[in-house]
Amino acid sequence: MKNLSIEMPSVAEVGKYLKIWRESELPEYEKYRQQENIVVKLFREQYPKNAKLDEVLIKVCVLNDFYSTNIRDVYPVALNIVKQDIDGKLANKSIDIIDDIARVTIKEKEWRYYSFATKYCSHHYPDDYPIYDSFVSKVLTYFKEEFYKSEIFDLRNYESFKDVILVFRKHYELEKFSLRELDLYLWILGKKYFSPPKNDATTENE
Repeated sequence: MKNLSIEMPSVAEVGKYLKIWRESELPEYEKYRQQENIVVKLFREQYPKNAKLDEVLIKVCVLNDFYSTNIRDVYPVALNIVKQDIDGKLANKSIDIIDDIARVTIKEKEWRYYSFATKYCSHHYPDDYPIYDSFVSKVLTYFKEEFYKSEIFDLRNYESFKDVILVFRKHYELEKFSLRELDLYLWILGKKYFSPPKNDATTENE
């Protein structure tokens, strides 16, 4: 990462990358936008609640497929979400709900689908639950020394991760942008600078 030279975050830079998201005619971005539209309709219009297993299972399947969260057995994940009775916690913007969703025991082995859990909550309340993924993590880590002075920098802890995002937004005077807009900016920037070689398989099950 020391050999990289990434543009300093600014209102102009965020705007530039959001324009790529909204207007790029590249097939991959057209696909991303269509997928995002489908997920938004599914989570916020068709099935906004999480009490019925069939509805939750559809949301888990679509999210897992579109966002490559690499959950091999979606049924236990959906069942866990229903059992957690998360709707009240989501409405109250609970931080703990991330681990409630992420931690699932499948065939006597515990998994932590952290990235998936942040995406699941974000698609219900995008301005309260920033999304963690490997690209976002790498961009934040790249700029860490400049904007984040706390000794605690644990992006795999959701409370810490959200604090880092909020400090990042304030430090670079990006308050005009929503957390979802920052998600998109960080993801596209990370994708540009930190994408692995095409023959290097990666997963979001971190």
